Amino acid sequence: MLRIIAESAEIVDEPSPATPDPAPDPAIVRTIALVGLMGAGKSAIGKRLAQRLGLPFVDADIEIEAAAGCTIEEFFERFGEAEFRAGERRVIQRLLDGPPHVLATGGGAFMDPQTRALMREKATTIWLRADLAVLLERVARRSNRPLLKNGDPRGTLERLMALRYPVYAEADLVVDSRDAPADRTAEDVHAALMRHLGVATGEAT
Repeated sequence: MLRIIAESAEIVDEPSPATPDPAPDPAIVRTIALVGLMGAGKSAIGKRLAQRLGLPFVDADIEIEAAAGCTIEEFFERFGEAEFRAGERRVIQRLLDGPPHVLATGGGAFMDPQTRALMREKATTIWLRADLAVLLERVARRSNRPLLKNGDPRGTLERLMALRYPVYAEADLVVDSRDAPADRTAEDVHAALMRHLGVATGEAT
């Protein structure tokens, strides 16, 4: 595990704890990395996709918080976004160097050129694309979004969409994250992934 010492933002490499080996889908030979804005459903959909694929699910934000010994919001406040992105990059690199899994990444991770290049090299990237109304409804459920602390979530999301969506479009696959149950969207993602890999699933979509 990579540990970010909260007093200095230093990254220290520590061994990750062992986890049980699942029975993965043989078609999956590399990590599936989900990208998209906050509220796109990366964690909820990623967990369900991982179950379908027989892979571990990893939330990069949780890994970063474990390494930092504090929440992402606290890290932002103490060290700023630049330090956070540097630590995020190191954690994602460590995760991508491990066995295949489904990885939910933070909304800004794919925007970092080095992180994006690493993800495109070592993972199959999937953009969960959501419209503004869906994002607003979902982010309203949580109050720990550092980038939404300015009192104008709609304006912030509109700016982030304009900035980030052209970059997210560089992902290997694009799947719409609609106003629908996460199980249904996970089915859409699974079907799109299997088509991308040239695997017939026999599922109606």
